[in-house]
Amino acid sequence: MDENDEVTHDVSAGIRYIAEHPEVTNVLLTGGDPLLMATRKLREIIAALRDIDHVRIIRIGSKMPAFDPWRILNDKDLQDMFSTYSTPTKRIYLMAHFDHPRELTEPAIEGLDRFIRCGVICVNQCPLIKGINDDPQVLADMYKTLSWAGCTPYYLFQGRPTAGNEPYEVPIVRGWGIFREALRHGSGLARRVRYAMSHETGKVEILGVDEKHIYLRYHRAKDAANRGKFLTYHRDDSAYWLDQLEPVAASDSPKFAQEAQGLVNAGPE
Repeated sequence: MDENDEVTHDVSAGIRYIAEHPEVTNVLLTGGDPLLMATRKLREIIAALRDIDHVRIIRIGSKMPAFDPWRILNDKDLQDMFSTYSTPTKRIYLMAHFDHPRELTEPAIEGLDRFIRCGVICVNQCPLIKGINDDPQVLADMYKTLSWAGCTPYYLFQGRPTAGNEPYEVPIVRGWGIFREALRHGSGLARRVRYAMSHETGKVEILGVDEKHIYLRYHRAKDAANRGKFLTYHRDDSAYWLDQLEPVAASDSPKFAQEAQGLVNAGPE
């Protein structure tokens, strides 16, 4: 898209930054879709990252395994590249985007198997989408099939309030109910997924809902003061994003919520 400041065609500045910051051990290649690039270009980027000793994990966020598994199945050079740069101590992770069990076709599962045989660790993350997967049984079936295929269910994301997404929004309270019911099915390996939202302030995990409150926690945060912070909001069955929720005053929070925040505050810096 034009005027998209999250997209760049030249990653050299980013690679220089990563090389100069040893605290960066995990790098994500994402959106658009990195697997739309020519294998030669993708190899150049991954090779440059592998030359940086402190980069331990390279993640590739891609919808390609769902809609074009032949991208991996028919490209021997791509397979060789993954086999070369996904090593026992420095793995490449595929962050696949399967949204519905119908996408897990025979070629798609064969494609996941090819990634795995090339040494790539496969996980899945997807948004909760009204009319597509906002059904506990649909999610449960997808999670079970993914776990059988060796692609761990990783995140269920609350849909972002971006242009064009309004028809697909699912309120947080309803989403929590769908998520909780979906996790009643399947083995523990199919239930390792977290329900979260990628907010501008960080990654916020949705932990629970009761008659009065919605409980969340910063899984990751831009502001160090928010890391691990436990959040309590008034229940609002129509809200679908963090900014629409009204926070509960600390003094009015349930006792267990105050204790949870106390444990966070008492933790290591």
